[in-house]
Amino acid sequence: MKMADIKEFLTTASGTEGSLLIESKIYDTLIEAADKKRIGRGLAAVYCGPNDISGSSIDLDLVTADSMAVIQIAEGAAVPIETVNYTSTNLKPDKYGVRPLITKEMQEDGKWNLIEHNIKIAGIEMGENEDALIVTALSSAANTITGAAAITLANVSRAMQYLEDSDYTATDMIVGPEVANDFRNMEVFQKPSETPEMMRTGFVGTIFGINVHVVSGSILTSTYCYVFDRNHAFAIAEKRPITVERYDDATHDLSGAVVTQRITAKILRTSAVCLITTT
Repeated sequence: MKMADIKEFLTTASGTEGSLLIESKIYDTLIEAADKKRIGRGLAAVYCGPNDISGSSIDLDLVTADSMAVIQIAEGAAVPIETVNYTSTNLKPDKYGVRPLITKEMQEDGKWNLIEHNIKIAGIEMGENEDALIVTALSSAANTITGAAAITLANVSRAMQYLEDSDYTATDMIVGPEVANDFRNMEVFQKPSETPEMMRTGFVGTIFGINVHVVSGSILTSTYCYVFDRNHAFAIAEKRPITVERYDDATHDLSGAVVTQRITAKILRTSAVCLITTT
């Protein structure tokens, strides 16, 4: 995932008098970039925080479905031994970070508090990186449906069946902007009498009882849709939350911050996830 688009350090050479960075009183309100529609860790089946991870990684134990069988026994015969099987999966957080540095001159001459603003953007980019890890985890889905130019309700229904075949329930779907557009153009969602929510809010909140989450095309491929059971799909392990450490480099007359995080995401049950792709 591409981290924040921040110069390694900013100097007065990065701008000229009256430009965006060097003050020549024009307009001192910074116009931020648009917020992206994100996934968020709220959809994870399991979240393990720093207090849950004693070492560098954590093992999650999973019950193997249908591993215990009930057997018919003949009169006088011994009762057979049957036990549940278990598997284990390991989550080892990786370290991610970014280090914006700004000269003292830029701090003195800049229109805004450049250090604070760069730290804010770094935090946003770290969050988007977390979403990218979730998408990578979901990409290990056991089943994929290859659709046509536009997604159909039949595609969604088939994805639900894939999950139901393994006794999971489709609770949520994350969709890219193009897939969301396909849904909005379906005739069934364009009838105010039948779908007033669509006409009111611009997008229907549920389809076949599945919660729909539209995600930025810079995080999720615009033509993709993941249908999954949020109780079984993926887990997140975070050893170090987003951490900001301010520091000064007196030798070079620089100030900045180190922004880091140790985190990973991993699919738990591949059959609890289905990918739908369109062209």
